[in-house]
Amino acid sequence: MVVLYHPKSTKPRSRRFPLSVLSLAAVLEGREEYAIIDGNVDPHPLGSIEELLRNQMVELLAVSVMPGPQMVAAMETCREVRARYPNVPIVWGGYFPSLYTEATLNAPYVDFAVRGQGEETLVELLDASRGKRSLDSIAGLSYRDGAGAHRHGLERALKPPDAFPRLPFHRLNAEKYILPTFLGRRTAVHQASVGCPFRCNFCGVISAFGSREKMESPVRTEAVLRHLAGKYGVDAIQFYDNNFFLREDHARELAERLAPLNLRWWCEARIDILLDYSDATLEAIRRAGCSMIFFGAESGSDWVLEEMNKQLRTDQTLGLALRIRQFGIVPEFSFVIGNPREPERDTAECLQFIRKIKRLNPDSEIILQHYIPVPQRHRMYGDVEGRINFPVTVEEWATDRWLNFTIRKDPATPWLKPATKKLIDDFELVVASRWPTLQDIRLPAWGRRLLQALSAWRYRLGIYSRPFELEWAQRLIDLRRPKVESL
Repeated sequence: MVVLYHPKSTKPRSRRFPLSVLSLAAVLEGREEYAIIDGNVDPHPLGSIEELLRNQMVELLAVSVMPGPQMVAAMETCREVRARYPNVPIVWGGYFPSLYTEATLNAPYVDFAVRGQGEETLVELLDASRGKRSLDSIAGLSYRDGAGAHRHGLERALKPPDAFPRLPFHRLNAEKYILPTFLGRRTAVHQASVGCPFRCNFCGVISAFGSREKMESPVRTEAVLRHLAGKYGVDAIQFYDNNFFLREDHARELAERLAPLNLRWWCEARIDILLDYSDATLEAIRRAGCSMIFFGAESGSDWVLEEMNKQLRTDQTLGLALRIRQFGIVPEFSFVIGNPREPERDTAECLQFIRKIKRLNPDSEIILQHYIPVPQRHRMYGDVEGRINFPVTVEEWATDRWLNFTIRKDPATPWLKPATKKLIDDFELVVASRWPTLQDIRLPAWGRRLLQALSAWRYRLGIYSRPFELEWAQRLIDLRRPKVESL
């Protein structure tokens, strides 16, 4: 038996289908005995894993690991499993071992690390454990040899979702994952592509998959969503693609196939790609149910975008903000603020740029993040930006200092002065209060009106510092929010 473990990563109301372990389950379905343990649903995942280990012949514990809280949960569980069941091999896959392979292998309770796409690597690892092939012949696999040295197989070629079986949703209790969002009462998730062909140098997708993207065929995407709608009553979809739109002909066909399903959906896209689409294609995307699109605007300065290798101009962001308004699709613009070279200048220019966007399209939603570097393939380990050395152990990544760095809560980067960081945070609070996000379905109408009233003068006058009244209002609203935590 293979145990597929998805450590807890979110609150109950935010959980979705664990696509990572479902993708592994798809290639095991019908050929291997397996069980899925999801920490977002199971309140005692370690106990459930131990029960399987006691009563089944478990060949492998396969763990999906994202940086941040999920990595901490994976570390704690795997450390206990290794102590109690030392002969059970443990493999980590996902973004954390793909980005931080050496740190992963430095953990004594992890035997193997899968880099990038893991479906075929998992199957081949099972073959190796049964003596049918050698470990060094498995692409995408890293491991410790008998002497403790780290060995890394060749990179695995990326394959499209169509190359693998469809996900076995029936192996889970779907009602635990199909939950209300701003899109609909029964929202599910789907990933119709893997990877991204661009080379933004602050993004971890390149390190995980290289600058490549493989798309699912519109025929299969339609079939999967039709299945979710028909069998489970799904009325909304969040697409987890890093880049949902590439070719216009593909986007147009997909939109025409999705329209009859009457789903509302959210996705991520490139500003320049969508800006080049015709009005007819954008209208087709709207008719297909697209309600909001997340865009990585990243900066309000062309010099920063050039340093990021974003291959984007600020005038394109402004152009899209204005143009997409006529189609009734809400743009969600994300900014990475605090460029290491000139963080104060970058911050000032970004804040002014966001105000421009709001003048052109007040419905635009704004997400602010502090600039947090990740390792890239050409500098995978060690010094980053000349001033940061990443941890070399999982335990160090789990400390408050690095956990906060990972989730961008309090990154403590050496180039961002406390006053500049406070300005970014205060501006974000003012903007979020002036235009509360549509995505917060638990925000009561009175709370929305209160935040808008208290923040209007600040935004109009450009006074962001010490927004005590907004912090007070947020605490009041949080205390009186309806409690809708799902079981």
